[in-house]
Amino acid sequence: MKHTGRHQSLAGRKILFANAPADGHFNPLTGLAMYLKELGCDVRWYSAHEYAERINRLQIHHYPYKKAREITGTNLGTMLPGRDKIKNPIKKLNLDMKEFFILRSVEYYEDILDINENFDFDLMISDNCFSAIPFVRDKMKKEVIAIGVLPLTETSRDLPPSGLGLTPSYSLLGKLKQSVLRYLAANVLFKASNKMMQNLLASHGIHHNNLSVFDILVHKSTLLLQSGTPGIEYRRSDMSKNVRFIGALLPYSSKKQQLPWFDERLKQYSRIAVLTQGTVEKDVTKLLVPALEAFKNTDTLVICTTGGSQTAGLKQAYPQSNLIIEDFIPFADIMPYAHVYITNGGYGGVMLGIQNKLPLVVAGVHEGKNEICARVGYFKLGVNLKTETPSPVQIRQAVDQVLENTLYRKNVEALAREFAMFRPQELVAGYVAETIQPTHKVTYDHLLSMASA
Repeated sequence: MKHTGRHQSLAGRKILFANAPADGHFNPLTGLAMYLKELGCDVRWYSAHEYAERINRLQIHHYPYKKAREITGTNLGTMLPGRDKIKNPIKKLNLDMKEFFILRSVEYYEDILDINENFDFDLMISDNCFSAIPFVRDKMKKEVIAIGVLPLTETSRDLPPSGLGLTPSYSLLGKLKQSVLRYLAANVLFKASNKMMQNLLASHGIHHNNLSVFDILVHKSTLLLQSGTPGIEYRRSDMSKNVRFIGALLPYSSKKQQLPWFDERLKQYSRIAVLTQGTVEKDVTKLLVPALEAFKNTDTLVICTTGGSQTAGLKQAYPQSNLIIEDFIPFADIMPYAHVYITNGGYGGVMLGIQNKLPLVVAGVHEGKNEICARVGYFKLGVNLKTETPSPVQIRQAVDQVLENTLYRKNVEALAREFAMFRPQELVAGYVAETIQPTHKVTYDHLLSMASA
């Protein structure tokens, strides 16, 4: 790949990647890491042992957790017994914030201090939920670029509080209600998590200005580069000046020639649905089973990727010819054939669905998916079922709705065109150069024009 001179200053720069240990926080960073590596950066990666093989396949040096407790997106159920039994989304979110994020921050910091002894990095790039960001910025005095791998969490006077999956109202009464909800979120619903994070930072001499968990990592980052575009984010008048939209940041894909996945049935059906509930959710009865029930023995071809959860059992239970069930199928191979995307609302998958101009049916609540699904419904990109356990009838009716009402497809196509205006990797490389060498500052508009040239 040929690179232009504007990024030559990055050659030899030491970049440490880091991520909260879940696929949705790791995968979007892979394409960016490889792009910076191709520009000549010395790219290395601090992450859980679970990601060692994937990082090594990228031929990037991997620093595994040493002092950090390894709670990942795939072992949450075993590491946090009883979590799966928690039905209250606020209670579950508080538990996740405590165990998955807040308490890990100092452990990450101690590991990164050790890494820095031998790899004095110029810049850290992490997902926006990597809780060591304040320590790296304030204690190590290093610049940090955070990548927004889920909808913007920053509190706004124009919006309801983050974490509840609520959509905004811009009327006077709506704004008043949202103000009350923001107070309740900060001082009741998430008070314990906020205090825990604030006290932990204070104990290490890090100023927090009484910011919430949802705000502290945004404000402590040198830049927050948000995956997505303004068209999939709520309008806000007070967005922080360190936030930039960069377009849909998707996982690295090898350029090696390999046979695409294909099945003759892709040519035989006029309605094709792609179905997934990601890799974190292991309970296939939540979305996969009701969706397969909804369409078995119908004229809709359903291509279901299980992420490795109970694939053999599902194949045995659903042998119908219009149902294809596999552990994993590259979405790039099947989405161009599809007409609708049924998902529990992982942000990366939603980005990919939009890029492929697919209207969505979403059913997710936990792990922040309520915020993603809320945006799908609010911007009429599809139907938000507002539950993790939809019935077959709900799913079938929602699919019929998004396929029969052309508004959804038109909205998705318009947003896909907006996505196409951004070249995320070039944009991020420009911001990396600007951050490492602030004397070479360029404007956001100029970066956009360069990236779309």
